[in-house]
Amino acid sequence: MNGTRVVVHPDRAAFEAGAARLIAERLIELLAERERVSLMLSGGTTPRAVYGVLAAPPLAASLPWDRVDFYFGDERAVPREDPESNFDMARRALFDPLGAAPGQVFRMEADDFDLEAAAGRYGALLPEPVDLVLLGIGADGHTASLFPGQPALDETARRVAVVRGPKPPVLRMTVTPPVLVEAGEIVVLATGTDKAEAVQRAVAGPWDPMICPAQLARRGTFVLDRAAAALLEGNRGQLP
Repeated sequence: MNGTRVVVHPDRAAFEAGAARLIAERLIELLAERERVSLMLSGGTTPRAVYGVLAAPPLAASLPWDRVDFYFGDERAVPREDPESNFDMARRALFDPLGAAPGQVFRMEADDFDLEAAAGRYGALLPEPVDLVLLGIGADGHTASLFPGQPALDETARRVAVVRGPKPPVLRMTVTPPVLVEAGEIVVLATGTDKAEAVQRAVAGPWDPMICPAQLARRGTFVLDRAAAALLEGNRGQLP
């Protein structure tokens, strides 16, 4: 499995608690080594539930959140208050409950009239490397807003690109493969039977990120519920 770590939880509630605990533990370890830590957030309903656990007792009080800088892996081209905005989701689920200062949160300005310029600014803003990257995975194998067959998957220079997604809102900004390749650590969050095939391809399928972009996270830790892990041989991995 090429260094991949798989952690399988028996149900959704255990997944949410276990994923949040793993993220908190990794942040605590990183903060013991350096003054500030960069955390890249994923959008979607699965991460939102995990963020809610992170921002509630007891984990909310378990580490110095004022030393964590928050970044985003992708964003839809919508206003920051839009229901489709990853920033707004993270604000409600994580930043507001934690009392994060504005200077800790680095939003992708995907509502800018010049998306290409905004992508360039964000690429220059990102730490090299990002210490801890959180990702989701789609049923089609996409991660962040890197979808199968996209030209952005061949990107080697730009760290953030403007792409078109398969469904509205179509225009998006996303980190590119170099950001994932250089990341300090990666954690992928996935639940549900609809993700099982994509998880299997990401973790153990023939190497072709153009077909399954989530393979770019293969060296990371995949945190799953049993449904998402159903097609992995023997649900291989660690079951808490």
